[in-house]
Amino acid sequence: MKKDSNVKARIFKNNLLYVVVCVMSALTAIPLLAILGEVLVKGWQQLGWSFLTEATPNAFKAMMAAQKGEPIPGGIANGIVGTLMMLFTAAIVAIPVGILCGICLSEFRKNWFAKTVSYITDLLQGTPSIIIGIIVYIWVVVPMKGYSGFAGSVALFIMMLPLIIRSTEETMKILPESLKEAGLALGGNYWRVMLRVMLPASFGSIFTGILLAVSRVVGETAPLMFTALGGAVISYDLGRPMSAVPLMIWEFFNDPNLQDLIWGASLFLLALVLCLNLLAKRIAKKWKI
Repeated sequence: MKKDSNVKARIFKNNLLYVVVCVMSALTAIPLLAILGEVLVKGWQQLGWSFLTEATPNAFKAMMAAQKGEPIPGGIANGIVGTLMMLFTAAIVAIPVGILCGICLSEFRKNWFAKTVSYITDLLQGTPSIIIGIIVYIWVVVPMKGYSGFAGSVALFIMMLPLIIRSTEETMKILPESLKEAGLALGGNYWRVMLRVMLPASFGSIFTGILLAVSRVVGETAPLMFTALGGAVISYDLGRPMSAVPLMIWEFFNDPNLQDLIWGASLFLLALVLCLNLLAKRIAKKWKI
């Protein structure tokens, strides 16, 4: 009889905990669903070919369209081009540097220099993005005597680097040691084994970390305010001020004539981040170590 009561008590506690977890999960999801719903309802009508291929209109054109009851002409093409160019420039430097640094940290983890770099990586990962923007402003914008897409790329590079380093380091740590020993036993030198054997074996997890790093920085606004500044025209020159989608959302918010474009730009940015995260999950599932 006592055993039956103990079993019933355990079942009751288990069911109670299950209900509490479900309720808390639902409460956590409510703000997210509310934000997504608001952006989707107000932004999906704006998404179109012209919205994605035309530059942002000036305030006068937007005001005249609003007075006539017409949709605001133009779009966010200048922000899309700027975002892609700055991300690409930052990624082509951050990816090889981050991967090589992550390999070194995983292989020489007891070295004092590796410990110092690991500590700096953790510190950099927790640094607010606006502080990074101010630092890059001092390091790049002031010496170059002007805002530029290159300065924005440097800021994004600094933000991407610790994420790539950490994902590479943790992935290399969980690889079986026998894999490296087999490569060395076959006559390969140390770095050839690392680059030809160990790195391809961890490709899935490292690439997932890279995609997550990109999706992390693609929505950053604060560092670009101090570096890229923004621009109303489509620019392919990294040496000049350049716009970005999150930067445009901030600019739309501060201009009453362009505030209606916030929803379409926000929906595009959310869709881009969602696609990157889904791609990362798919690759992680396919290339699981």
